[in-house]
Amino acid sequence: MESEFNDTGKALAEQLPALSRNEAAVEADRCLFCYDAPCTQACPTHIDIPRFIKKIATNNLKGSAATIFASNLLGATCARVCPVQELCEGACVLGADHKPISIGRLQRFAMDYARQTGSYPVVKAAPTGRKIAVIGAGPAGLSCAGELAKLGHAVTVFEKRALPGGLSTYGIIALREPVDVSLEEARMIEGLGVEIKTGVEFGADVSFAELQAEFDSVVLSVGLGRTPELGIPGEEAIIDGLEFIEGSKTKQGSLKVGRQVIVIGAGNTAVDCATIAKRLKAERVTMVYRRTDREMTCYEHEYDFARKEGIEFRFLSQPWRVVLERGQPKGLECLRVELGALDASGRPAPLTIRGSEFVLEADQVVKAVGQNKPGLAQLLGLKTTRGFISVDENFMSSIDGVYAIGDCIRAQGSASTVMAVQDGKLAAEAIHKRLAAQPAPAGVR
Repeated sequence: MESEFNDTGKALAEQLPALSRNEAAVEADRCLFCYDAPCTQACPTHIDIPRFIKKIATNNLKGSAATIFASNLLGATCARVCPVQELCEGACVLGADHKPISIGRLQRFAMDYARQTGSYPVVKAAPTGRKIAVIGAGPAGLSCAGELAKLGHAVTVFEKRALPGGLSTYGIIALREPVDVSLEEARMIEGLGVEIKTGVEFGADVSFAELQAEFDSVVLSVGLGRTPELGIPGEEAIIDGLEFIEGSKTKQGSLKVGRQVIVIGAGNTAVDCATIAKRLKAERVTMVYRRTDREMTCYEHEYDFARKEGIEFRFLSQPWRVVLERGQPKGLECLRVELGALDASGRPAPLTIRGSEFVLEADQVVKAVGQNKPGLAQLLGLKTTRGFISVDENFMSSIDGVYAIGDCIRAQGSASTVMAVQDGKLAAEAIHKRLAAQPAPAGVR
């Protein structure tokens, strides 16, 4: 698994350093080991947090890692990218009057130990003779594949990119997760017996009919599509946000960052793009959003982080056209906005004010305004909900034996890595239960 990425250097080194063994022990000793554990309830994968922290406190690091893996095979990624302030740490009983336990950093400490010592899960179940295909090697797909392998199933993951990991590899800035963390997790999943085939595109290199003929079940973990078009003049000069992030990590030359950078959008990806530009020495970075800070889709702590980084914000501003000079951005023309009645998103609709044009100077414009819905649903004739693949309580799509997990089904709630991991785990349980109820294949007792 040869990486196409390199070290992004000090500018985008991990935001928080690893805890030393002493620091981890001291932090673990602060935990009250609550019986009802609100932190565990707040974790979408329901890791037994007091248990893994108690094992750190007693220097049983292997046991601590095993506790995490029992609920979340991608614990190393989630320790770094989970919005712990909104989830486990936000639920910590010490948070009301004291500083909450640094659960994310303690989980990373245990996961780093597992990586350094090879203390990974092993398959104990006998082979079932069942074969499952997983389309997409992002967090949801890898979680599902690993859990199925632990249950004795033969799993093949098909990934169109050169490397597995999905957004963990290509779309999360190194400041939050170095690429070697996601690649090591993929190696761990392979160690469970999962075959990961990269550079294989579903629909082009392998057909749906072929997978249905060869496998007992098919799992779609295809994420979402490209950033949607803004439909404004000069858009051809705008850089896609996910491509901007990927460019900050690849070896294909250093990422070109302008002096005055504008990022259109106000979600977590937009904050990541702005952070990259700021840390890679842009003189001014401005995030442009058509609503106010109250309607931003990024987490509150991400907004605070961006302001501390020196990133500027222009609210109630609707991008109208990119001002070009010899094909290159010179500025972004916007219209002022006032907010109207609630729209389909449940937020006030932005209403542009005619004649209120103004120009923000910029020599680089990046857009991070969400992603298109999965086109695979239409290709396969799957039922959808608001453009997302529809599934039942067992993650089964409208086609029998075909499941869907991760961002491609997230019609409700916010998409996140930890939710994708939980989807994969729950779908694996449902698939296993369904296959176990069917007659065993020939030669399997």
